[in-house]
Amino acid sequence: MTGHYVALEGIEGAGKSTVARHLADHLRKTGRDVIVVREPGGTPAGEGIRDILLHGDHLEPWTEALLFAAQRAQLAAEVIRPALAAGTWVISDRTVYSSLAYQGGARGLGVDTVRYVNAAGLLGTWPELVVVLELAPATGLSRQAVPDRIGAEGVDFQQRVADTFVALAAVEPGVFRVVSADRPLADVIASVIDLVEERW
Repeated sequence: MTGHYVALEGIEGAGKSTVARHLADHLRKTGRDVIVVREPGGTPAGEGIRDILLHGDHLEPWTEALLFAAQRAQLAAEVIRPALAAGTWVISDRTVYSSLAYQGGARGLGVDTVRYVNAAGLLGTWPELVVVLELAPATGLSRQAVPDRIGAEGVDFQQRVADTFVALAAVEPGVFRVVSADRPLADVIASVIDLVEERW
C-alpha cells in the first residue's frame, strides 16, 4: 500500500492550517497513518528558509521563487517521499501550487516557468488532490493577526493569487477541488473531509 498526498491551498487567511489539522485528525480516527507538513518549512533547512521568506527583508521575485523551490525539494526528499512509500498519508499546508499562484501568477514570473523550476527538484512528488479554500482577499487579510512579509502585500496581490488558483483548477480539474471558505469553520472542514473520502 502507498500513502496519499493531499494539499490545502488558498490565499492568506483561508484557514488552510486549521483545516489540515482537522482533516488529519479525522483520518487518524479512521485508522490511517497521517503526517501534516507545511510549506515553507517541514525540515531543519526548510524552517531556516521559512524565516527568510516570511520575516526577512525585501527579496527579488526570483530569489523568493528559488528559495521556495529549495525548501520544497528538501521536504519532498526528506519527509514526503519516505512517508508515502511507507503507506502514510501526507496532508500539506501549501505545496508547489502555491509557488505557481504566488510567484508564477501574482509575481508575474510565469506559471509554466515556475512549474518547470520546481519540477526539477520534486522528482515527481506532486499532490494527488489539491483543495483550494476559496475566500475573498479582503476577508482573508482581515483574519491575519500579524501579517508576514508576503501576507502584507495587500488585497490586489492576493486577488492575483486567487485568480491564478482559479486558472490552475480549470487546467487540472482531475486534481483540484474548490471549497468555499466563507462559511462556518465546521462546514468547511466537513466539506473537505467529504471530498477526501469520496476520492479514496
